[in-house]
Order: sequence, then C-alpha cells, then structure tokens
Amino acid sequence: MTENKTITKITPVEYPILESIKNRWSPREFADTPITEENVNLLLEAGRWAPSTSNMQPWRVIWGIKGTEMFDRIYECLDDYNKQWAGNAQVLWLNAFKKTMNDGKKEYFHALHDLGLFMGNVIQQASSMEIAVHQMAGIRFKDALKEFGFPEDYHVATGVAFGYYGGEVNNLPEALRDQEMKEMRIRKTQDQFAFNGNFQNTNENMDNKKKHADFQDEYRKSSNFGKDRDEENLEVIGNGKLKVENPENDKNSKDTKSGKGDRKG
Repeated sequence: MTENKTITKITPVEYPILESIKNRWSPREFADTPITEENVNLLLEAGRWAPSTSNMQPWRVIWGIKGTEMFDRIYECLDDYNKQWAGNAQVLWLNAFKKTMNDGKKEYFHALHDLGLFMGNVIQQASSMEIAVHQMAGIRFKDALKEFGFPEDYHVATGVAFGYYGGEVNNLPEALRDQEMKEMRIRKTQDQFAFNGNFQNTNENMDNKKKHADFQDEYRKSSNFGKDRDEENLEVIGNGKLKVENPENDKNSKDTKSGKGDRKG
C-alpha cells in the first residue's frame, strides 16, 4: 500500500464555515486504501435522507467498487478526458434522475436540484469519513442509459469518483499534475452572486476564466473529448465557451484566428 501524500490546499474563506466544507476539494489522485461496501452503504444512506420536491426522491445511483465488473462498466461510460484519471478511484458511480413527476406526464422541473441536494448529503458524509469526492460532467450518458437498462423516463446526469485523499501525484498524466498541485482555491465573492436587492450582472475575473478555458482546451485536445457527440472539432475559446469549427468554412476560420475576420463569442 502506498503512503498517503495529502496535498495542501488554501481556502481563503471570508467567514468561519464548517471545517468539513472548507477542507473539501476534488482530487484526481487517490490513496489505494479500499472503500468497502459498508462504506458505500453509509454514503447512500446519507443521500437517502436528502430533501426533495414532495418527497419524490428522483435520484437513482449505479455504483461499483474497484476490481469488480461494475466498476469497469461504469468506467467505460466516462469520456476520454476523465478516463485519464478516474481509474485511480476506489469507487465509481453514476447519478441519474427521473425526468417526470409521479404521474409520468408532468416534467419534474426540480429533479436536478433534488439530485444536487442528494449529493450534498453524500459529500458531507464522505467528508466525515475522510473520503474525497470528485464529480464529473464528462460522461457518455447515452451509452450509460443503454448499458444499465434505464427506461426513457430517466437521464444519467453525472459520474462520481470516490477515494481517500492521498496517493502519488506522479501517477497522473503529466498534463494534469500542475492542476492537482495548485494550492490556492478560487471562488466568486458573495457580492458577485448574492444580492440584497435586484439582480446584478457582475463583472467576472476574465483572467481566471481564460486560465480555466486554456486548461480545459489543453487537456481535452489530448483526449477523445467530444467524439461521441454530434459536434466535431470542439475548441475552447478564450471566454470559456465551446466553439465548433466547420471544416467547410476552414478558410474563414483561419482568417478569424489571424484577425482578418470578425470573431463572435
């Protein structure tokens, strides 16, 4: 078993929040300490008691422990970007939700909100057990729906990787190590998202947005990101949005990049 080498993160809070919230972060490398089925049951039990709209509990979870067929099946439903590191986890699971109300007709508008509440409980429980949680949007949801036999009334929303903090960062692909080792954590300030009055379209830190966009661009180019989607040739541009380049307009695209044409964000 390898030595647990915990990475130190700096969380510049403005008010004294719970240590379990302050110290939580989402690693891509984990210790090789196993997570047991009993541990998984504890996490699921915490999620089970999350609040939901009219107590309808729309969440559904597919889970597997490392070294089992279920783990491998879930892993194959991740996109290539997340496959670079998610095999380091001790547990993988998929979060799905029911898209309609109990009558099967009306849209369950708050289902994603309720799934988020479920995962909030799970993360708090995991933190109390010193288990790290890394949630992933990058999954092949259509493959997951088919692989695990979901009815049409369900959507697979996210993947989740679990493991104890630690491990060896050098096990990660070189391109991911700097992001893993970065000490300072960044969040918007309260006055950028909470208003004691009318909504305000606050200015965001474009330098941070560009750094994030450049990071995503670099590593997605090193994987198969986007190839199972309808769009091709995805590129992350400076404002953090995805741009689709059309091969038929290759000349116009080149002119735009060289400054000869108008660029629309």
